[in-house]
Amino acid sequence: MDDTLIYRKIEMEELKLELFRKFQRRQNVDRQLQKQGDAWVERPVSLVEEWSKEDYEFLLACLQDTIREGGVVFGAFEGNAVKGFASVSGNPLGYAGTYRDLTSLHVSRDMRGRGIGTRLFHLAAGWALAMGGQKLYIAANPAIESQLFYRALGCTDAQEPDEEHMKNAPKDRQLEYVL
Repeated sequence: MDDTLIYRKIEMEELKLELFRKFQRRQNVDRQLQKQGDAWVERPVSLVEEWSKEDYEFLLACLQDTIREGGVVFGAFEGNAVKGFASVSGNPLGYAGTYRDLTSLHVSRDMRGRGIGTRLFHLAAGWALAMGGQKLYIAANPAIESQLFYRALGCTDAQEPDEEHMKNAPKDRQLEYVL
């Protein structure tokens, strides 16, 4: 666990490009879990996921919308630069509204493997529980590292897969975490 960082809620007025100036969103993906029939199968791939300035601008708009709609954004800070963040939608999800949607969870490439993602995940889960959620909904990137991370936290396949998430990111694995 990295205790050199400060973990706190990010306020709307902080959500500017400057906040991410030291954030490295890059992931070399060589294996993914892909749906084949009813099973998830590990497949070799070769791709690099890296955000452009436009991607960061889109991210900022999404995080601002999350806060406007009653959700929350948590950050892991090194000085005044964010090195990890997680966001949860304020809108209930699922048939009975029991899910709260983990809309993002990212850790800067230079800070991975230090427990930052786990701590952010638990902050998000605690907030979701306090807001009346019973489960956290996760549309998990198919990269094997992402899948293993969520499995290690106790996430399982979603009992109520969300059609909107499946339509927008068909390769993502729909997961849930009981709060």
